[in-house]
Amino acid sequence: MAHFAKLNDDNEVIAVIVVGNSKILDGNGDESEQVGIDFCRKLTGHQSWKQTSYTGSMRGMYAAEGCSYDAAKDIFLPKQTFPSWVLNGDNQWEAPTRRPADEGPGNWYAWNEADLAFEPA
Repeated sequence: MAHFAKLNDDNEVIAVIVVGNSKILDGNGDESEQVGIDFCRKLTGHQSWKQTSYTGSMRGMYAAEGCSYDAAKDIFLPKQTFPSWVLNGDNQWEAPTRRPADEGPGNWYAWNEADLAFEPA
């Protein structure tokens, strides 16, 4: 089975559908993303699709609703955690301040967006 992410005009994933492998084969019998995209377009009428992998073996991670697609990097990105958080070099959302060094079992913190700080949970 192949998985395809339906993207809105902002490249946000709004759905993921499963397509049978036989529907993504080209004229030579090889799997083709473009054949799968063409199938999704014909099936739904929606034009913007990208293939994703349940194992995360393509485009960085498995696409899920709320994720976004970065066309320049050709990867899916997780949903932004909080508005103040920024994407780091590993394509993960990072708080503008560091987590407390003593965080751990029995000493947990939660992010407070209004104060832009981690606070005891």
